[in-house]
Amino acid sequence: MTLPTIAIVGRPNVGKSTIFNRIAGERISIVEDTPGVTRDRIYAQGEWLTRKFNIIDTGGIELSDEPFMTEIRAQAEIAMEEADVIVAVVDGETGITDADEAVAQILYRTDKPVILVVNKVDNPERRMEIFDFYSLGLGDPYPVSAVHGLGTGDLLDAIVKELPMIEEEDDEDVIKFSLIGRPNVGKSSLINAILGEERVIASPIAGTTRDAIDTHFTDETGQEFVMIDTAGMRKSGKIYENTEKYSVMRAMRAIDRSDIVLMVINAEEGIREYDKRIAGFAHEAGKGIIIVVNKWDTLDKDNKTMQQWEEDIRWEFKYLDYAPIMYVSAKTGQRLGKIPDKIKEISASQKLRITSSVLNDVIMDAVAINPTPTDKGKRLKIFYATQVAIQPPTFVVFVNEEELMHFSYMRFLENQIRKAFVFEGTPIHMIARKRK
Repeated sequence: MTLPTIAIVGRPNVGKSTIFNRIAGERISIVEDTPGVTRDRIYAQGEWLTRKFNIIDTGGIELSDEPFMTEIRAQAEIAMEEADVIVAVVDGETGITDADEAVAQILYRTDKPVILVVNKVDNPERRMEIFDFYSLGLGDPYPVSAVHGLGTGDLLDAIVKELPMIEEEDDEDVIKFSLIGRPNVGKSSLINAILGEERVIASPIAGTTRDAIDTHFTDETGQEFVMIDTAGMRKSGKIYENTEKYSVMRAMRAIDRSDIVLMVINAEEGIREYDKRIAGFAHEAGKGIIIVVNKWDTLDKDNKTMQQWEEDIRWEFKYLDYAPIMYVSAKTGQRLGKIPDKIKEISASQKLRITSSVLNDVIMDAVAINPTPTDKGKRLKIFYATQVAIQPPTFVVFVNEEELMHFSYMRFLENQIRKAFVFEGTPIHMIARKRK
């Protein structure tokens, strides 16, 4: 299910990152009393009164060779476009500025709920001063001190009240997958080639596709798919061209809704840092993953080209060693017919359940091969293991002391499980619990 999204906007140095960290419940964004310190969008999930939501910190975006007001306008415009609820932050110490009024002017045009937050109101006696902010025309201002946590409960109450009820009926028989990747890696062309028709406009200009598009189709076996096109991760236009980092938001939404993610890489350009970052989101979300190298037909190849590519991918995506790699061409149709079959295989792996008796046989055999580690003379004891969830497959291993379960040994157990059962294309979650 897609979670609603909250974007925190405002001029630099009003405390957006501090508010983000307070809502997220942990210190994720770098907080420093210097305008523009947040160089990148940071994402997190928050929860209040049983409602979960995505939070985006838009702090301090820099646009090269652009005026200061253009930077502020970029934040507000993108928030209006992408978020479900906008939190506009102003500074209670400095009062209303021209930049605040510029943000307000932009937000007047949105049909999204806007919540005005007056930050840095540390002294309760100063709360009367917030009434000046009514002149911005953004409704009732909420005084908070993000540093001390004052007023954040009321703010969260207001946010939750405005969150849309986003519900999707999940049909377990339908496999949802999305294509993610940098602009112009050929996602739209891949979709058209898979479907065999021009459902999505394909263009060599990066950022052509404007919105995410869901396409339903059925293969020859009767398996129904929903393909979520995220080619619109970056919009055309000056603002989006100068803030490519904002393209991640659409990928995050598509990942939320997908069972399986196709991470598309452009064979002509190779692997970029952006590719690893986007793939990391899908991995952390527990989604099935296929690494798709598109435009394979454009390379001059020899008998070592594919092997070299695989080595490079495994090196750059160390955490995706379980993900299959497919070398395809949207232009020629090379290997595209194998993609739906591979998606079905991964879907089966995601839903695979292992009985506790068989699982424990594998765990005990693993311990016999590689005895459990010791720490300060105390040895890890594994009593039993059980599978507690699917999509992704999740296993709980009951032990004598959780801290004795080193990451390396947990990874060893995961590898032994993968050898015994077919879990291609899906991450596995392993949890150590102390037996009570």
